[in-house]
Amino acid sequence: MMSPVSLPLRRVRLARAVRLTAGAMLIILLAAREASGAPALQLNDRGYFETRGLNVLVFSNTYDGLFSDAKIAGIELIHHGVRTATNGDVRLSPTPAQWDAVPQLIERRVNAADGSIEARMRYPDPAFEFTIRAEARDDGIGLSVVLSRPLPTALVGRAGFNLEFLPAAYFHKLFIMDGRTGNLPLAPTGPMIKTAVGEVEPQPLATGSTLVLAPGDPMRRVRITAKTGSLALYDGRNVAQNGWFVVRTLIPADRTGRVGAWSLSANTLPDWTRRPVIGHSQAGYRPAQPKVAVIELDANATPAATARVLRIGADGRTVEAFSAPARAWGRYLRYRYLTFDFSPVREPGLYVIDYDGVRTATFRVADDVYADAWHATLDVYLPVQMDHMLVREAYRVWHDHAHRDDALQAPVNHEHFDLYAQGPTTDTPYRPGEHIPGLNVGGWLDAGDFDIRTQTQYAVVTRLVQTWETFAPRRDETTVDQKNRTVTLHVPDGVPELLQQIEHGVLQLLAQHRAVGHAISGIVEPDLVQYTHLGDAASKTDGLIYSANLRPGEARNGRSGAPDDRWAFTSKSSALNYGSAAALAAASRALRGYRDALADECLATARHIWTEEHAHAPDTFRHGNTTGGLLADEEFHAAVELLLATREAPFAQRAEELWPDIATRFEANAIDAVRALPHLSADFAQKLAARTAAYRTELDALAKENPYGVPIPTGGWAGNGRVIAFATTQYMLHQAFPELIGAEPVLRGLEYILGRHPDSDISFVSGVGTVSKEVAYGSNRADFSFIPGGIVPGVLILKPDFPENKEDWPFLWGENEYVVNVGASYLFLVHAVNDLLAEKPR
Repeated sequence: MMSPVSLPLRRVRLARAVRLTAGAMLIILLAAREASGAPALQLNDRGYFETRGLNVLVFSNTYDGLFSDAKIAGIELIHHGVRTATNGDVRLSPTPAQWDAVPQLIERRVNAADGSIEARMRYPDPAFEFTIRAEARDDGIGLSVVLSRPLPTALVGRAGFNLEFLPAAYFHKLFIMDGRTGNLPLAPTGPMIKTAVGEVEPQPLATGSTLVLAPGDPMRRVRITAKTGSLALYDGRNVAQNGWFVVRTLIPADRTGRVGAWSLSANTLPDWTRRPVIGHSQAGYRPAQPKVAVIELDANATPAATARVLRIGADGRTVEAFSAPARAWGRYLRYRYLTFDFSPVREPGLYVIDYDGVRTATFRVADDVYADAWHATLDVYLPVQMDHMLVREAYRVWHDHAHRDDALQAPVNHEHFDLYAQGPTTDTPYRPGEHIPGLNVGGWLDAGDFDIRTQTQYAVVTRLVQTWETFAPRRDETTVDQKNRTVTLHVPDGVPELLQQIEHGVLQLLAQHRAVGHAISGIVEPDLVQYTHLGDAASKTDGLIYSANLRPGEARNGRSGAPDDRWAFTSKSSALNYGSAAALAAASRALRGYRDALADECLATARHIWTEEHAHAPDTFRHGNTTGGLLADEEFHAAVELLLATREAPFAQRAEELWPDIATRFEANAIDAVRALPHLSADFAQKLAARTAAYRTELDALAKENPYGVPIPTGGWAGNGRVIAFATTQYMLHQAFPELIGAEPVLRGLEYILGRHPDSDISFVSGVGTVSKEVAYGSNRADFSFIPGGIVPGVLILKPDFPENKEDWPFLWGENEYVVNVGASYLFLVHAVNDLLAEKPR
């Protein structure tokens, strides 16, 4: 019988046990000291406060403007190598949710002379400016809020200085507030009250002047003392599952100057050094494959001279199979790096890498290590994301037949909160709020939420077609019944799964053109209550088409008075239309011989789009990331796919005409340029070869930027999608120009995804590799679980120098949210690596 402790928390405990032996913990407990006895925080040359075991960031990161509050802003603590606190700022709620108001950063000043950092912030409505000041002190750090004008009346009782603490860092821990003890709850249990106006608000777990979090844990103990006002401790998970513990002091009315002040100290362990990370492929290695581990070291670590590879026998004993120097690479971000080349290990078997007493999980060396690395993605993840279907796996139903009531025409001049917008007209025959028939078919749920983003849909279809045409995998483990709208996992039906997935995406793309005559931005929930829905997608709506003629709660003839249907955003965009045409033209080739009538309609629709778009000036409506890529890129993709489908000269001509635009964004367009190469002129071939040669120089520079040899983006969304796209591009260029582009970048890309990356050595593909991502941001995120085969965004680089991917907290979408097009791209990459390695002599 299972204990009350949840499975994900068992995983967290187990992971911690692996990383920290009981003996080591005893030494740490004996050696721990209060922060007052540790070296004082110093303002370093990277613009944050630092001492061994603790960093305090002060608005190094701020709200990114894309998804509002991403929990990577304001004052943040990095405590013994883990970011445990964030969003130190003046907020207008005790437990702010994602879309609550956030202030704008006006100015950030680092004052080296007096060891302080100041951030001047502003709320626009009502107008309210304030400054947050942080200054190092002997006992920690002083934090204060300074006003030049009194708090606006409308914000009295609402504005307060908040600092949020990561629940996962404080699971199974307690607190002391002014001598009174309490638990930091494992799950939210209140308290809550209903206000006079009917709203529900959280109440503090405790109030007082001095709060100590985790007094019994020297790794996480933090003391906060209010020098003005008082402290209140809240549990933000009462409002939203992604909430954090919040410490808060209200800003008083009718005062200026220093209106709020804290003293904060965090316990540090003497001479603390972060444990080395041995980045390697959790899936293992082919015998003849190059094998280079990347070892990430704390800046204070003394490098060991050598690393070893140990072979594990059937009796569990280990013998040294290989040892060699761990060579210095240099510094990247905040860490030092070594590389360990163990390519001579070729004998099939089970191995671990040992560096300075730290050992990896066991991995394989075998001829088939990547043979099944794509199965979970095709067998489970992609089917689970299929919209408008019931998806069953043995005893489990992932979701019922969802969104049968799609979709209502979105209102005009409306900006949605999730990057969709409707322009001044509908660009359809339908009035705002009117049901658009025929959209309730096909497509994949875009990410951890439940929308159909058309740009994602056509990207998935295109990549799946490329995988089919290049590698022809005929794997069949899933039954897809489009007539009855059911999917059954692990039950073959005699049809290659890849074709059935292509068909499913095509059904949604064609439905849009049938319904309104062009590609639409997508279909998404109209309000935040539905958008933040977790659980079965089918329970989000009643499945009945909304009718304004029926009362709420009334249902008749397949219609209901509940306005819960998703909205279709339908403003016409030429870029989006071209992207859809490219996918349909590609699918027409793959579906030939399987669904001939559907293949015919795909090609006819793609031709119609091309003809229609060239009959008028481009529709340039753009908003967010839902209205297609750059126009020239999308037209080039369409020209190439139509050329490959028809071999007709006009498409070749247009592809060549677009070369000047394509050459400037070479990496984004190189795959299609290579695919079209056999059908284009010798002049185009020469231009492509010359541009590839120049690109090789860019690759050489990239290989020196970090020890992993792949591009690692530094934006608000981590870079696994970029890494996979990079590696896939190198594969295609290697096929066309092997004398210019080698195979190594392709292998490096897959190894990065499977564990050779900063921060940890975990595989970012759930269920693939010995240790993989088991707590992720899917529709299942509130369960602290995973969807096999999903790929998370990966390592997020927080400015200025902190790489992070949290393994125990799924709710950081920029690190942990599955996105369906990344899954489709990963399928291609694994096949590409298998193809390359099969060509190598053994």
